[in-house]
Amino acid sequence: MKCVFLIFFMNFLPLYAGKSLRRDGSYPKTFEDIKNEIAGYTDIAKAIIDLAVHGKAQNRSYERLAVFADTIGPRLSGMKNLDAAIKYMFSALREDRLENVHLEPVKVPHWERGEEFAMMLEPRNHSIAILGLGSSVGTPPEGITAEVIVVASFDELHKRAQEAKGKIVVYNEPFISYGETVRYRSQGAVEAAKVGAVASLIRSIASFSIHSPHTGWQNYQPGVPQIPTACISVEDAEMMSRMSLRGIKIIVHLKMGAKTYPDAPSFNTVAEIVGSKYPEQIVLVSGHLDSWDVGQGAMDDGGGAFISWEALSLIKDLGLHPKRTLRLVLWTGEEQGGIGAEQYYQLHKENISNFDIVMESDEGTFQPSGLGFTGSAKAREIVKEIMTLLQPINVTDVFDNADGTDIDYWMRDGVPGASLRDDLSKYFWFHHSQGDTMTVQDPNQMNLCAAVWTVVSYVIADMEEMLPR
Repeated sequence: MKCVFLIFFMNFLPLYAGKSLRRDGSYPKTFEDIKNEIAGYTDIAKAIIDLAVHGKAQNRSYERLAVFADTIGPRLSGMKNLDAAIKYMFSALREDRLENVHLEPVKVPHWERGEEFAMMLEPRNHSIAILGLGSSVGTPPEGITAEVIVVASFDELHKRAQEAKGKIVVYNEPFISYGETVRYRSQGAVEAAKVGAVASLIRSIASFSIHSPHTGWQNYQPGVPQIPTACISVEDAEMMSRMSLRGIKIIVHLKMGAKTYPDAPSFNTVAEIVGSKYPEQIVLVSGHLDSWDVGQGAMDDGGGAFISWEALSLIKDLGLHPKRTLRLVLWTGEEQGGIGAEQYYQLHKENISNFDIVMESDEGTFQPSGLGFTGSAKAREIVKEIMTLLQPINVTDVFDNADGTDIDYWMRDGVPGASLRDDLSKYFWFHHSQGDTMTVQDPNQMNLCAAVWTVVSYVIADMEEMLPR
């Protein structure tokens, strides 16, 4: 009998040579096992796609967003509109019968632009369209009247530093990409102040313009004088540049009532579908609820917030019960640099080992092309396999690096991250401007984005194993 057992054991052993047992006595899955497991979700993925794109949930995320955006409007940190938006979503998520709907308190910056205008006085009278930049100081009550110096880069400003003293610096930097060009918005006032300028006006960070300024946050630097700063339209920046190159003297009057108040109370808004087997493990989907104080914040980031809500709604509607908890977080204070998300991270980072993946949609909800992903090579291969489930809508690509101010804290600590990738060709036409309204949104494209977001988040939440780090 001992011989029979030994022969059996020797034949069995090669199957697991070099493999270590898990704590529960099972063996690690091979990638082939994982591929087969993911293939088993084909019918569920099709059901999600059918419901989101063709079924009763068709256009639901768009219609929900339209009511929200039309009712609430823009939602800057510290504004009553943002408070109203959070209360609105808290009620809506409870009405949707999601679990553990609650608010997590945070502190956010409170800045208001007040009354603002700019007028070119020489060589002719011309009203300049402006939007003050977030955290800017105001002008004196009487405003500032000064000659303009136009530069195309920081290098040019530094070379002409002696000319800039006592003047208003106008930056006419060309748009290369948002990541490359946004430094003029964030650092323009500081660099101008270093050479003695009294204010700075920055060409909007936009790839296309119809005479509309685009706002955004800017940063002062300790030890450098704080001067008023605003963005102007591409058209006005280019006009003043042409005038300057002709040797024409330009004088502008600028008045800004911008003011910073003490930090205000706000909330991250949270809802869940609690996991059926591993409820302590989290798949997080998110978008930010705050916006700038212009337009409706429909694109940035109403669309991302509402497809994240839609993911939980679709899973609930289909009666699915993922093994892990699917958690929706609607961030506050993103536009000032992920303020609400940073406080959420500090509150929950002690459980970081239980966060399977963090997902954020904050680059529009236009025609989707796939996912940006940050994580280990093994995790990337699994995500690539999951994306094959989206072949029915031809959205299967996995790109390098997830983008998301609110999820960066987690990704830096090794948690896998994902962001929606979509057609950005028109995103910066409307970004941070009066043009960010529901007119930008397309219900069919939002349906597709919701399908992608739901399939990916559900499958990751339901697979037997967490993504490898």
